[in-house]
This record gives sequence, C-alpha cells and structure tokens, in this order.
Amino acid sequence: MNSLKLFFLNIQNKKLEIELIHRPKREKLLPNVLSKEEVKAILNAHKNIKHRMMLSLIYSCGLRRSELLNLKPNDIDSKRNLIMIKQSKGRKDRIVQLSEKILAMLRLYYQLERPKVWLFEGQQSGEQYSEKSLESVLKQALAKAKIKKPVSLHWLRHSYATHLLEAGTDLRFIQELLGHSSSKTTEIYTHVSTKSIQNIKSPFDDLEI
Repeated sequence: MNSLKLFFLNIQNKKLEIELIHRPKREKLLPNVLSKEEVKAILNAHKNIKHRMMLSLIYSCGLRRSELLNLKPNDIDSKRNLIMIKQSKGRKDRIVQLSEKILAMLRLYYQLERPKVWLFEGQQSGEQYSEKSLESVLKQALAKAKIKKPVSLHWLRHSYATHLLEAGTDLRFIQELLGHSSSKTTEIYTHVSTKSIQNIKSPFDDLEI
C-alpha cells in the first residue's frame, strides 16, 4: 500500500485514494495453547534455577520475551506482589500480579544469582541475557519434557491467558494483565478456551448404537 502511494505521488504526481483499494483479508489464526500438564512438565524440566525461573515468570505473569529480558531487580515490588513492566509494546507501562509461589522462587533465585543490572543476566555480570539463549532454554526444556510440539515462548503467554479465562477471570482484567490496547485482541482467547466446549453434550451420546 505504501509503495503504491509513493509511486502515484512521486512518479504520477497524483494522490491515490487508498480507501478504494481492497485490502487482502488477514488469516484468522487461533493462538496455540498448552495444557496445564504440559506447562508443568516444561517448567519442571530444568534443574538450573535461572532457566526455571525465566520460563516460570513468563507463564505466571503472561510476559512477552522482551518484557522478561528487560526486567530489572527494582521492577519487582515484593511488598505489593507486583511487577512493573516498563515501556513495553506500544511504549506503555503496566503492572502484573506476582503470585506468592513465584515470589518465593524469585527470592531464592536472587540470593543465589545476585543480579547487578538486569534481573536475568548472561555469563558476564551486568550483561543482559540474550533472546537466543532464552530460546535455547525453552528448546532444552521441551526436549527434557519430551514434548514434540513446535512450542515457542509466546505459547506460554497464550496459555497463561487461556488458563485465566478458564478459571473464570474477567476478560477485562486479562486485557489489562496482557497489556492489550484493544479488547478484540484479548477476545481471541475465548475461541481456544475449552471449558465451555467440554460442558456441551454431543447428540451422539444420546444415540443407542
């Protein structure tokens, strides 16, 4: 679209009415979601506390990969059980809930690792943990858990949102926790939640076969 606009404006010296051009329809793909059993297997796969902590935090708080890696120790508010996510997608700040279980894990992690600048640092002190290394952490966890699905880090975020919805959490709260600008983005999780679907009785069960 932008190429066409520039062509007509700069070459043809005409203003293109972009509204008259029919845009191709986007594919409506549902988010990939893991079962709670699969999530548990992934999070328990690593013995290394840093690796386990990173994957657990992504799932327990619904974080994006960049949000996790950009966390600093001061972003953790242990007194109010909150994490401050600063300047995330859309340059917005938001807060997410920190469970007591995750907070206990974080305290143990901090005592052992003593991060200086970033909450999760690389091999060098003060060095930010890399995206590539984080992807490798997930890949190793999948191998140990013997999960063959092409799971990405974002699957953990999708699973967090879907499991919240299935537990009865209001969609508006899930929107805030995920940092979605539009409720339409959050509503997609209603299509992958199985709670209501599983309660539907198939007419096949009434047949005497």
